[in-house]
Amino acid sequence: MKNLIFLVLFFLNIEIYSQDEDLLFLIEGDSIPSSSIGLDEITVFPTLSFKNYKEKLNYYTIRRKTLKVYPYAILASSRLDKLNERLVMIKGRSSKKKYTRHVEKYIENELSVQLKKLTRSEGQILIKLIYRETGKTVFDLVKELRNGFKALSYNSLAKLFDISIKTEYNPENIKEDAIIEDVLKRAYADHSIILDLN
Repeated sequence: MKNLIFLVLFFLNIEIYSQDEDLLFLIEGDSIPSSSIGLDEITVFPTLSFKNYKEKLNYYTIRRKTLKVYPYAILASSRLDKLNERLVMIKGRSSKKKYTRHVEKYIENELSVQLKKLTRSEGQILIKLIYRETGKTVFDLVKELRNGFKALSYNSLAKLFDISIKTEYNPENIKEDAIIEDVLKRAYADHSIILDLN
């Protein structure tokens, strides 16, 4: 009986001792052992499921168009930030207008060939993405940087192609915008966004 009690206590002691002991890992490239392994954060999205082929086709069409025009929206946002930084340093309203026109012509020469190749639906997605990146509609941006007449004339021209430059981005209430947001989040998570316009 004494041997049995001794044996049970011996095994309990080993089990308690092994639970208290920390296991240390030596990570490659580090000289200090650690009790944990640091991992990169990942985002797990639910698997895409579609009710029918038409819904699936719509999702992948919007995905293709979004990934095509998103770099232009990022470029527009960064150029707008730079323009606003420089406009603060320029004194005088006429000098600011002159500089704004100069930047507009530069951007037009740089991007007009590529933007003319966009389809109507790609253009509308681009307008939504510019709103997403800047927080302002294209109409408001033109009105702010140029004038109200220029904004109205651009809007009238866009209406000929069934596009509205007053369109806002609203993923909570508009299904297409929700798809665009899902596409962008997934693309950033799997690093498939290509921001190079060359």
